[in-house]
Amino acid sequence: MNKRVLSAVITIGVAASLVGCSGGNGSSDPTSGSNETTASGEKISLVVWESLEGRKDFIEQAGKAYTAEHPNITIEYKNVELGDSLSQIALDGPAGKGPDVFAGPSNVTGDLVTGGHILPVASADDLKSKLVDSAIKSVTYQDQMWGVPVTVDTYALFYNKDYVTDPPKTWDDVYNFAKDFNAKNSGKYGFAFNPSIYYAAPWVFSAPDNLLFGANGDDPATPNTDTPAAVEGLKQMVKLRDILDVPADDLDVASVDSLFEGGQSAMTITGSWNIPVFDDAGLNYGVTTLPALSGSDSPAGSFANSRTMFVSAYSDHPDEAQDFAAFLASPEMLKLAYDLTGSVPSADSDISNEATLGLVDQGNYAFATPSIPEMTQFWTAMDSAIINIWNGADIEKELAAATKVIENQ
Repeated sequence: MNKRVLSAVITIGVAASLVGCSGGNGSSDPTSGSNETTASGEKISLVVWESLEGRKDFIEQAGKAYTAEHPNITIEYKNVELGDSLSQIALDGPAGKGPDVFAGPSNVTGDLVTGGHILPVASADDLKSKLVDSAIKSVTYQDQMWGVPVTVDTYALFYNKDYVTDPPKTWDDVYNFAKDFNAKNSGKYGFAFNPSIYYAAPWVFSAPDNLLFGANGDDPATPNTDTPAAVEGLKQMVKLRDILDVPADDLDVASVDSLFEGGQSAMTITGSWNIPVFDDAGLNYGVTTLPALSGSDSPAGSFANSRTMFVSAYSDHPDEAQDFAAFLASPEMLKLAYDLTGSVPSADSDISNEATLGLVDQGNYAFATPSIPEMTQFWTAMDSAIINIWNGADIEKELAAATKVIENQ
């Protein structure tokens, strides 16, 4: 079965949202991805930061394709994981040893802009005509486009088909399945997840009235992190401690992923970045929408980001860096990334991968992760709160304390 990635994907709350080689000699259109080489023909090496799993192969293969069109430009891949790029560019960029182009989640756009670490997209009109609206909005800050989105990322329920024949529709179903599964399979878990705010968002936020930083994701005074809806949702999350009696510190992302990869958990919450990992492991797995919360008939919502290629403000060849970043969003490169990783492309595309289709379905219930600078204190404060709540702390007190930090009180 084929499905198109439509502009409506991530519709709920979507309005929210190197060493370098001193200025390049200029390609005529930094968004075309197929320009002539630099006027001088000087040899240039562009350093690109990206994650390992799946993305390393993508950058290396895309780099070879780009060099074939631009023989004087080579692409040097360097591993910096997506979640580390914000802190790393702040250190390495000013020191003169950062990248020309680097991957980061769209929700750090505001921080990167206010920190002076990235350049706006030099000519955004061409990209805006080709990419889905949700991806464009995810990297728009103060009415400017600040990066090239190459995927639309959210997470969903991954389940091992050897254990689960009928995927649960509600979190009560998850609880009941896991209770029975745990009793019959010593040392295994019916469900495991990482209790951080990223993965706990389905229990905290809900559209249309309880979205992070308001309906448009741009109101720092309205985090909606300690509302009655958030409290009630987290009570449902904490109930899962009965079937996953493990401290938060032992449920880091790597450990949770390993449980599912090794067949030690029947279900988990993760995203497209694990599709190549689970495929390589030979897992017989499926992907479906998140279960519904009590009192709802719809799948729970989830955070959604765009994996974005940013051009470093410290690059000595910004024009060439802009061109390569845009090249990565060309139809051929988006297809290459999909083929290698199963990621959801940032442009309308034909998709047949079953796992990716599950993520596309979840995208219809996702809400865009805001990109305003206040997100930094949000992550820190709410991660601490969720960890403490999972470990038994009072929900209302933890949310109230986190909200004060987020609101700078």
